[in-house]
Amino acid sequence: MPAARPAEPPTEDLPEDLTRLAALHGVATSYSPSPDRTVAASATAVTLALAALGVDTSTPEAVRAALAARESVLRARLLPPTVVAWSDGGTPAALAALPEGTRLRVDTEQGETRADAGGLPAGVHRLAATAPDGRTALAHLIVAPARLPVPATRSYGLLVQLYSLLSRRSWGMGDLGDLGELAAWAGRALGAGFVQVNPLHAAVPGAPTDPSPYRPSSRRFPDPVHLRIEDVPEFAYVTDHERARTLQERAGRLREAVLDKDALIDRDAVWELKREALELLREVPLGPGRRAAYCDYLAEQGTALEDHATWCALAEVHGSDWHRWPEGLRDPRSAETDRARTELMDRVDFHSRLTWLTDTQLTAAQRTAREAGMPVGIVHDLAVGVHPQGADSWAQQEYFAAGMSVGAPPDAFNARGQDWGLPPWRPDRLAESGYAPFRRLLRGLFRHAGALRIDHVMGLFRLWWVPEGHPPTEGTYVRYGAEAMLAVLVLEAARAGAVVIGEDLGTVEPGVREALRERGVLGTSVLWFERDWAGDGRPLPPDRWRADCLATATTHDLPSTAARLTGEHVELRDRLGLLTRPLEEERAEASADTAEWLDVLARLGLLHGTGGDTGTPSEEAGIQAVHRFLLRTPARMAGIWLPDAVGDRRPQNLPGTWDQYPNWRLPVADAEGRPVTLEDLAASARLHALIDVVRDRDGD
Repeated sequence: MPAARPAEPPTEDLPEDLTRLAALHGVATSYSPSPDRTVAASATAVTLALAALGVDTSTPEAVRAALAARESVLRARLLPPTVVAWSDGGTPAALAALPEGTRLRVDTEQGETRADAGGLPAGVHRLAATAPDGRTALAHLIVAPARLPVPATRSYGLLVQLYSLLSRRSWGMGDLGDLGELAAWAGRALGAGFVQVNPLHAAVPGAPTDPSPYRPSSRRFPDPVHLRIEDVPEFAYVTDHERARTLQERAGRLREAVLDKDALIDRDAVWELKREALELLREVPLGPGRRAAYCDYLAEQGTALEDHATWCALAEVHGSDWHRWPEGLRDPRSAETDRARTELMDRVDFHSRLTWLTDTQLTAAQRTAREAGMPVGIVHDLAVGVHPQGADSWAQQEYFAAGMSVGAPPDAFNARGQDWGLPPWRPDRLAESGYAPFRRLLRGLFRHAGALRIDHVMGLFRLWWVPEGHPPTEGTYVRYGAEAMLAVLVLEAARAGAVVIGEDLGTVEPGVREALRERGVLGTSVLWFERDWAGDGRPLPPDRWRADCLATATTHDLPSTAARLTGEHVELRDRLGLLTRPLEEERAEASADTAEWLDVLARLGLLHGTGGDTGTPSEEAGIQAVHRFLLRTPARMAGIWLPDAVGDRRPQNLPGTWDQYPNWRLPVADAEGRPVTLEDLAASARLHALIDVVRDRDGD
């Protein structure tokens, strides 16, 4: 049965002037959910998106005036605010189009001054142009390597939501100590090349905290909830031994509740304990070397860290929604904020130090991974945006589009579209700054990443903007400077020697995957979605998969492989009232899909186990076969969803639910739902059997 046709916004005809004005600002007036369909954007979506970009469209006269002003600016402009030069690309088009006789001056990032833009080193430079008619222009010039190098060797790795992997030492949720242990074990004992984790960005404080790691307060700085308290050097010198012991005992009870008593992971309770412990640790003076390292970190991070820590300190006093703070404090550059920062300097220093401590443990985890022989190491995850109430949206207000939220248009899978509640960056302000916020963000993440996964990588090209108070169907696409965004990404990744993986699942605009591949950005391929969509729709043979990708069987937003093989994912959605069709239809479709894949696996000789006399492959044999298939593809990286290794049936996140399902709060568990610790994993016969398959020890 074909999927229901999604609801569409009104297909009104937009005035010609408004259509032209929108095009000049990168605001789409239509979109194509499929190659054979075009849907018009509503006038509401277009006018509100333009308003968020500072364009007055309140009356037809205002539209005409804005159009005339924009066209005049573009005609007179010598250079765009940011120019991109690739190391193998010759003269950028913007420079080639300058009038003959134009004089150039380039002040390089390295401190040199040059009279031309040829042969420049990689970096972000300042470019000045003076035309013969007296016109002048200043621009940022991004010089980037042509392409990121692909991973030197093909490797496999583990994918895990860090909070879900507890050890017998963690305080109620997985932490950076556990990450280091996992990396050391997986690299040395299993031959793994990487460990991919969820975003470890700073969360918005306050109970109950939004548990989703994809709606952070800040993407620039990490969350100290991930700290391993005992690994902070000052812990050894705490003088209040009784209080320290009490905190560890309470942490033990939290851990036991999750591992032994079926409790959910309680991030708020974990943070309350760790916050108390960190207040205690702060009473221990830093040694001279540690103090010098901390001061270096403060100097290196500068205003960005000061803003982040100031927001944290103000949130302790006024609550976590900065829109409700006293008016003067809503502006990070106001005199009132400066006075409050001075008054709260002790708390600002406290939160700065927590960020530094977390950064040091993140760096240690990556070092441990590389010392364990991993060619990549830790793969970190970059969320698509930030929480509207959080630190980044306060500190970088000029870069965010007020009154807008990022989401997705209606499609065959979600007829109502999606609103993710994340304010989008303004493309015009990014370009004017030479993409400074994006550069700083990437530089911070690459400090301790062997690779970076970019959630919804299509957002480098365009994002679906949803006006506040309107349904997602009343949104429209807004285009970004994709070449400049890609150049910044390639530049910063190359400087760090890191791999980049783009999450490019779902509907992808034509040309996006090709542009990413040209620059060395890997894609993401999930087995169940890899079909010959342009042909007969059947499962794509392994030799037809793309090589430049991370290949996996599932992700954190999808059913585990065990659930898909057994059909339990359909039963779960039925129990929660999420099915849009009768249960029997959903069962039949899911069963047919799985059977088709099992038939492919059998024909390729990858199904090695059966369920006794029935001849039906066991669920464990099916999981092993799926991973044998992944190894038949040319994918440069292959990922094992860690819960798959022990037969976990439950998804970590079930899109479309909030409190109906414990999203982001489940520990890794076995096929019976019993939590599995890091120590249990190391001794798991089932896990080692799957690893033998991946390492090709079983003769396949």
